[in-house]
Amino acid sequence: MGKILVLTEKPSVARDIARVLGCKQNADGCIIGPKYIVTWALGHLVTLADPEAYDGKYKTWRLEDLPMLPKKMQLVVIKETSKQFKAVAALMKRSDVDELVIATDAGREGELVARWIMIKAGWRGVTKRLWVSSQTDAAIKSGFQNLKPAKDYDNLFYSASARSEADWLVGLNVTRALTCRHNAQLAAGRVQTPTLALIVRREEEIAKFKPKDYFTVMADFGGFTATYKDSKNQSRFFEREQAEAIAKSAGGKKAALTEVKKEYKNQPPPAAYDLTELQRDANKKYAYSAKQTLSLMQSLYETHKLLTYPRTDSRYITDDVAPTLPDRLKAVSVGPYKEFAQKILRAKPIPTKYIVNNSKVSDHHAIIPTEQFVNLLSLSHEERNIYDLVVRRFLAVLSPAFEYEEVKVKIAVDKNHFYAKGHTVRSAGWKELYGVSASDDEDDDPDTRSQNLPEMRQGAVMHVKDCRVISGKTKPPARYTEATLLTAMEKPFGQVDDEKLRSVLETTSGLGTPATRADIIEKLFDSFCIERKGKELHPTSKGKQLVSIVPVDLKSAELTAKWEQRLQQIAKGAERSDRFTEEMREYAASLVRSVVASEAKFTHDNVTRDKCPDCGKYLLDVNGKKGRMLVCPDRDCGYRKSVAIVTNARCPNCHKKLEMRGEDDKKIFSCVCGYRERVSDFDKRRDTAGAGKRDVEKYLQSQRAQTAGGNAFAEALARAQDEKTN
Repeated sequence: MGKILVLTEKPSVARDIARVLGCKQNADGCIIGPKYIVTWALGHLVTLADPEAYDGKYKTWRLEDLPMLPKKMQLVVIKETSKQFKAVAALMKRSDVDELVIATDAGREGELVARWIMIKAGWRGVTKRLWVSSQTDAAIKSGFQNLKPAKDYDNLFYSASARSEADWLVGLNVTRALTCRHNAQLAAGRVQTPTLALIVRREEEIAKFKPKDYFTVMADFGGFTATYKDSKNQSRFFEREQAEAIAKSAGGKKAALTEVKKEYKNQPPPAAYDLTELQRDANKKYAYSAKQTLSLMQSLYETHKLLTYPRTDSRYITDDVAPTLPDRLKAVSVGPYKEFAQKILRAKPIPTKYIVNNSKVSDHHAIIPTEQFVNLLSLSHEERNIYDLVVRRFLAVLSPAFEYEEVKVKIAVDKNHFYAKGHTVRSAGWKELYGVSASDDEDDDPDTRSQNLPEMRQGAVMHVKDCRVISGKTKPPARYTEATLLTAMEKPFGQVDDEKLRSVLETTSGLGTPATRADIIEKLFDSFCIERKGKELHPTSKGKQLVSIVPVDLKSAELTAKWEQRLQQIAKGAERSDRFTEEMREYAASLVRSVVASEAKFTHDNVTRDKCPDCGKYLLDVNGKKGRMLVCPDRDCGYRKSVAIVTNARCPNCHKKLEMRGEDDKKIFSCVCGYRERVSDFDKRRDTAGAGKRDVEKYLQSQRAQTAGGNAFAEALARAQDEKTN
């Protein structure tokens, strides 16, 4: 009897599956057992060929050679991982292998990874599909007992392939057109550009915003306060004189409690996490970037096997997962979660109305704990933080609603009316997990906050102890943080006017997918289109100019909505993929024409007088993710040099993070407040300065890595990959 080859996406997943399947013999690029051979990709092993593979003239970027429209897209083996591809291809050609199981990530991109490898290697044998949402032993065993025919997922592959080819045609053509037309390193893409446009548009709104003074009237009744509102329920005046007149007329007078409304309310728990919601909360609470959160989730999923598949856009689970909840609760019954988990287990049956919903689960269910018992001490501090977020949310969604009684009072002072609001907690419910006992007021009138009110009865006479005017200023829209940008990418409805297209974005993942959004944001940093100041994201001059010169279609999420609408049809077998890609060829050509015909200008306004040591061009002064850098504007050169790097060392004066500047023995720490210190002196007292050798070593490593030699090659590789994914 022949062997079955299992193709996974990553070595760590391969090891887990191999262990469950009884494969113990390590070989070249695989693990062999009596019945199965488990092998792996390293992410993508095969990709779409670069333009120069079709014609040597494309090695040089020239406007006259655009658009690039290959009649048939070619696949090539990625050079950096070619050794593993050869190992996988050799296994597929073994005479004793007569069946293949696709065990890559269960989703559109995971299907693409496997199918491209199979096509390039020439696999023609029997193929089945493993589709699981977690890497526990139980999930793997169950998955292999319920393998599906691979042909059931053919249309999913056609959809993935069409998406990839369309992004190649549009992204590479527009990027080359912009770069050649404006003689600058400019990149554009279906997802990256509208994401940048969101940040630029917000900055424009802030720049145009003119703050206005406003005034509210607050009455003190001894023990609580109430806010004046007019007949239109407005609490703000924009003329001080009006507010002062109300305050003067009410101060020191008697008042009548004309209305007391008591209303029972309950607040259900929030839904379980999908990746985007988890990235948002991790950014808000711990200032983790989206990419950092995804990396930590991957570790908790693959290495520790404590959490389910991270790249999901679902916040619910299906009926068939519900019976596993008791085992998952037992697994997390440790440390700070023990009391809550056991409380839920005792409340039989386990309440699932807030977490089970088959209709709201796509490829993968929500992120929840697995049945694997946890040793909290085995987790790093950062992993522990992410694990804590997921477990608390999991326990919360299985807990009762938060119940409280809301009290609203209306107080008459002559003809003027003042309002106050309070609450009494009946049952903390799920909020007990977060140590919160108050109702959320985020969506309430900011001028009438909830407070603790004394017992009051309608008709009571009260006395205004004091009445004063409170001044404030209207605020501009807040700049995006990574947390709020992720929300905007997930729900970019403001960029789309068409109702049908907006509904497409609502049913898909918006701009990008949970798995790709982190990389899109990182690319905007790496291309110096945005920079981070504190938690806020600011567009650079380059980013603003880029949005102003790209074709209009690429600035909006509407293009993604149109594509997703078509790709969904392809995945369902309702449309042919070749028809879609042919239209994309025509579309890419039209975009190139619009770039060439445009009269828009691009200007580097950050040019220094320092020349590139490799090509002689004047270097650009940019703010990278970790500090200031000098970079060469020539796309073929790629020279970079660090000028100042932000460290974890804190200024002893203002406690802000210090920058490290200079080279060799002239390195100093510098702060915006004016503080300066030699690194040698810092090193002597590092134990008390809040930083250690680690900061210094990181800086030195970055300096060594950013030398001119070798860096251009790394940059070229990065650019090539960016072009394919944009």
